[in-house]
Amino acid sequence: MTPVIQLIDFRKSYLTGEVEVPAVRGVNLTIQPGEFVAVMGASGSGKSTLMNTVGCLDRPTGGKYLLDGTEVSTLSRDELADLRNQKIGFVFQGFNLLARTTALENVELPMLYSRGKRHPNPRERALQSLEKVGLGKRTDHTPSQLSGGQQQRVAIARALVNDPTLLLADEPTGNLDSRTSIEIMGIFQELNAAGMTIVMVTHELDIASYSSRMVVMRDGRVVTDQPVLQRLNAKEEIARLTAEQAAVKLA
Repeated sequence: MTPVIQLIDFRKSYLTGEVEVPAVRGVNLTIQPGEFVAVMGASGSGKSTLMNTVGCLDRPTGGKYLLDGTEVSTLSRDELADLRNQKIGFVFQGFNLLARTTALENVELPMLYSRGKRHPNPRERALQSLEKVGLGKRTDHTPSQLSGGQQQRVAIARALVNDPTLLLADEPTGNLDSRTSIEIMGIFQELNAAGMTIVMVTHELDIASYSSRMVVMRDGRVVTDQPVLQRLNAKEEIARLTAEQAAVKLA
């Protein structure tokens, strides 16, 4: 089975003036199809740099990165953009939706920018993607008419619309309350159960506990890489939260 992500002695440095500052130092990491991996670490640990490179937004300084078997560092800028559009869906902390554009139109956008295989009916495809995240009845709403959790669902639908190999989520619950965060993790768990490979950067241990594997970085290196032994189930956590809130009302 071809790994979705394979990093071999991966290194990334930045120049600050004339000083070379290493951000990631010799990481070896393999992620197989269908895994749900959380990447954790303090600010400056290298997790964001790692995410940017895995997302084909940046290139390694040294080592290799293979995405779905393709060596990324050898590609031209246009080839890299095409690979990113075809293989990767992005979900960000800030949603990154167009303010004056409906949910349906926001989700259609990646298909309009795709230079590869065009979907014969992008509107239908976008609608299916919104229904997958439970927003089939909010298609004509703009971001200002949606809650934070609903906006993040639109962002997830947009990330899924081109049927990517890999879903990358960068602090996807950073702007959300506890219950909404669990609901978003429920969507990720459902997508993962259906076979989607997910890599999520988070600084919240409880959010990372919804994944199946946790990678912790420090000073540009992977210090631990372990399966999540006490994995949280989003549906069970929502049910527990609902019961607790009902009990408080009755008290």
